[in-house]
Amino acid sequence: MDITLRCTIYPSCNISLILKRLFFHTELKLHFGSLVLKNLQQINKVSLHNSADNKLNSIQERVNLHKNSNSLPDTSTNRNIGNPFIELNEIESTNNYAMQLVQQGIATHGMAVFAHHQTAGKGQRSKQWFSAAGQNIVLSVILRTNNLAVSAQFGLSMAIALAVHEFFTTYAICETFIKWPNDLYWRDRKAGGILIENIIRGKEWQWAIVGIGININQTNFENNIANPVSLKQITGKNFHPVNLSKELCTYIEKAFSQLEREGIAPIVQAYNGYLYKKGETVTLKKNNILFSGTIQSVDANGFLSVTAATNEDYAVGELEWVNPSL
Repeated sequence: MDITLRCTIYPSCNISLILKRLFFHTELKLHFGSLVLKNLQQINKVSLHNSADNKLNSIQERVNLHKNSNSLPDTSTNRNIGNPFIELNEIESTNNYAMQLVQQGIATHGMAVFAHHQTAGKGQRSKQWFSAAGQNIVLSVILRTNNLAVSAQFGLSMAIALAVHEFFTTYAICETFIKWPNDLYWRDRKAGGILIENIIRGKEWQWAIVGIGININQTNFENNIANPVSLKQITGKNFHPVNLSKELCTYIEKAFSQLEREGIAPIVQAYNGYLYKKGETVTLKKNNILFSGTIQSVDANGFLSVTAATNEDYAVGELEWVNPSL
């Protein structure tokens, strides 16, 4: 089942006005007819690819087909990642939008939120992620993580980084790496980044909001962005960001399923196989002190092992890369 919703959303509007309840366990229920638009003055347009009636009929037919199928999975975490695929023209942050879906109780495992333009994208360490409108992948995927241990949080980060890496290397054939903790690098230039926000209640890890930004067609970047590169600059070709985002979802599904089935060990091994600057000596900074060290590996908890005067492990956020090319 492939459901695509396309709408124009503005930060001030209430998510529940656009989507009521999409899923309840394995049964999908659509209630577009009962939407109560309390903030009409804040919503300029809500549209589907085709006419609303035709689209609803088409969606309902596919829903009924799946509901009557013996192949329908029993657990929500086995539904295809990327269904439904919500396409927005403009939003402050796809991660914030996805988080609101979770908080309002209308999120389901695998929901993907794509934006053509993100006005306040979020990066690591409270930094902003800048992306030219309509040119790149700006995507957030909602994952149900209650089958994973809370201790597997960096394992998920590794799995997503591997999914992004595998997707990107289908187009940029070689010299693509994962820079600790989870940036996508081509040679010595940054092609993308990942931000995962988790919802943990008590001892249960309930949800993960996986935000992914990848430079696709953009060729002009702001001066304050260090060493960026896009897929177009690498290949000389133009791409369709929406189609690529849907394709990326299949890689995320593969990686997430592997993490659930096989655990963290094979993920850690694969991640270290693509680790940026592994075995090389680089300049790093901790607490405003510069030092040189050789990158060794990253463990399942996200600690980076660096050989300097002694062997030390560093948690995410403890170090900064300060090499001119980084």
